[in-house]
Amino acid sequence: MQNAGIIGLLFSYQGRINRGKYWLAAAIYFGLMILVMAVAFISFGNSLLAIGDEGADDSMITGLISKGIGFILLLLIIYIPMVISGVFVGIKRLHDRDKSGWWILVFYLLPSVLGGLGDTSFIFSLASFAVAIWGLVELGFLRGTAGPNQYGPDPLAT
Repeated sequence: MQNAGIIGLLFSYQGRINRGKYWLAAAIYFGLMILVMAVAFISFGNSLLAIGDEGADDSMITGLISKGIGFILLLLIIYIPMVISGVFVGIKRLHDRDKSGWWILVFYLLPSVLGGLGDTSFIFSLASFAVAIWGLVELGFLRGTAGPNQYGPDPLAT
C-alpha cells in the first residue's frame, strides 16, 4: 500500500515513488536549507560584522558563542531528520527502479568515501565524481519499472 501525503513521502521507506516526487522531496530539502541559512544570517550577520570593529567586547563574543550553540542544536534538529528522510526517499526511488534499497549506500556514501581518498589520488576523485553522476542519473532521471514490481504498484499507473 502506498503511503499518502508529505509525511508518507518523506518518512517511510516502503513502496515506490516516481521522479516527480523524488524532485519534490529534493525541493523541500533545499527550501529547509535556505531557511536554516536565513536564520543563521539573521542571527549572526550583525554580530559577525561587529567583531571586526575595534569596539567588540567580551560580552558580544560570549553572546555570539551562545547563539552558535543554539544554532547548532537547531541545525541538528533539522538536519538529522532530513538525512534520514533523504535516505528513505532514495530507497523508495530505488524501489521504483526495481533495485534493492541497499544501493543507497553506493549512491550516497561511496562518493564521500572516494572523495576522501581523492586527497591522495586523482583516480579516487574521478571515481567519486563518476559514482555521484551515476547516482544522480539513476535516482533522478531514469524512469521506474513500468507496471508493478516486487516493491509495489507503478506510481504512474492510472
